[in-house]
Amino acid sequence: MSISRRESIRRAAAGLAAFTIVPRHVLGRGYRAPSDTLNVACIGVGGMGFNDVKGIAGENIYALCDIDVRNADRAFKAWPQAKRYTDYREMLAKEAASIDLVTISTPDHSHAAATMLALRAGKHVYTQKPLARTVGEVRAIMAEAARRPKQATQMGNQGHAGEGIRQIREIVESGHIGTVQRVEFWTNRPIWPQGISRPTDMHHVPQGFDWDLWLGPAAERPFHPGYAHFNWRGWWDFGTGAMGDMACHLMDAAYWTLGLKYPSKVIPESTALFPETAPKMSRITFEFPARNGRPAVTLTWRDGSQYPPRPEEFGLERNWVPDPEGGQLWVGDRGTLIAGTYGQEPQLCDPVKQAALAKAMPAVKYPRTEGVFTEWTAAVRAGTQPGSSFAGYAGPLTEMIVLGNLAVRSGRTIELDPESGVLKTAGIPEEWILPKYRSGWTL
Repeated sequence: MSISRRESIRRAAAGLAAFTIVPRHVLGRGYRAPSDTLNVACIGVGGMGFNDVKGIAGENIYALCDIDVRNADRAFKAWPQAKRYTDYREMLAKEAASIDLVTISTPDHSHAAATMLALRAGKHVYTQKPLARTVGEVRAIMAEAARRPKQATQMGNQGHAGEGIRQIREIVESGHIGTVQRVEFWTNRPIWPQGISRPTDMHHVPQGFDWDLWLGPAAERPFHPGYAHFNWRGWWDFGTGAMGDMACHLMDAAYWTLGLKYPSKVIPESTALFPETAPKMSRITFEFPARNGRPAVTLTWRDGSQYPPRPEEFGLERNWVPDPEGGQLWVGDRGTLIAGTYGQEPQLCDPVKQAALAKAMPAVKYPRTEGVFTEWTAAVRAGTQPGSSFAGYAGPLTEMIVLGNLAVRSGRTIELDPESGVLKTAGIPEEWILPKYRSGWTL
C-alpha cells in the first residue's frame, strides 16, 4: 500500500514520541521532568485557605483537605479532580508518595502539628502566618526545617516577597532618614471579639463540620460559633490575636532591614486581661540592643486602633493617620518614613524630602520577585530557599511576635538573652511556651 507523505511524517513522529516519552515508573519513583507541574496538597481550603489554593493553582491541585465540607465547597467545585480529605493526617499517610508541596492554611493552633507532619513526610511546605502559636512550637519547626535544607519552606507573610519591603530597605540604607532610632506600628485589629470570657450557652455542631478535627491538638471543649470560623483569632488556645494576624506583615520590613534578632525586653501594656482571650487593646514595646554596628533600637506595637504621635515634619495639613487600618512609621535622626501594612508606598514624611526622593529613588539593590507563591515554587525547582523560609527567616520573625503575646498574656515584662533567646523571666507557665497536645496529635 502506498503511504502519503503526511501520514509518513505522522507515523515517524509517533515513533519518536514512543522512544522519548518514558513512563515515570521506568525512570524510578520520585522522578519529575523539569516541565512537569508539581502536585500540591492543600490543608484548609475555605476562607484564606481558598486564596492560597488559588495562589498555587499554576501547579496541579492534587488533594484538598478541610474539616468543614460546606466551607470548602468553593474549592471542591473549582478543582473537582482533586482528592478530598477531612483529616490531613490521613491525607499525608495515603498520598505522600504523590505529593510534592503542602500548603497549610488552618487556624493558628494547628499550624505547628500540620507543618511538622508535612516536613517529616519530606514535603516542601508553605504555612500561613504566623508560623506557630507559641515560642516552643516555632523553635521545633525551625529545628526540623534546618535538618531538611532541600525542602523549600515559606511562611505566608506575602509582603516579604513584595516591592514595598525592598524599597523601604533601600531607602533606609541610602541614609534618607539617618540612623533608625525607633519604628512604630499600628492596626485596627482586632476586628473579632476578644477581651471576653468563655461562652456557656450550648450549640449543635453544624452539619458537615468535624469539630473534633477542628480542635486538633487543642484541649477538648464544646462547640460554639464564637470560636469558628473567624472568631478563633482572639482565643489563646486557638489564635494569636492582633499580633498574630498582622505583625508578620507590619513588622517584617523592620525585622529584615535592621537585622534584628532577639529583643532584650518585651514590655506590655493593655486593657483588662482575660484568662482565655487576648485583651481588647494592647501596646507592646520591644527593646533591641546594639548589634553588628547597628545602635539600639525600639519597636512599638499598637493594636485596637491606637496610633503613634504625629511626627512634626508630617505637617498639620494632612490627615494623621494616612491609613487607619494599619501602617508603620520609621523614625531616624534625620527624618521619618511612613508606609502601609505590607510596606507598600513608602514615603518620607517631609514633603520636600519626599519630592526629592521621588525624583531620584535609590538604586535597586534587592532582587524583586513575582510574588510569594512563584518565589516558593521557583525555590522548589532550584533546590534553594525562598525569602521567608522557616529556619532562615520566618521562624525568628514569628518568635518575636509570639514573645509579644507571651508578655501581654502574662501581664509582665519578658526579659531574654538577646543572643541565645533564653528566657530570663521566671514563672511563665510552661503550657504558654510549649503546649501539651491531645492524644493523637504530635509536634
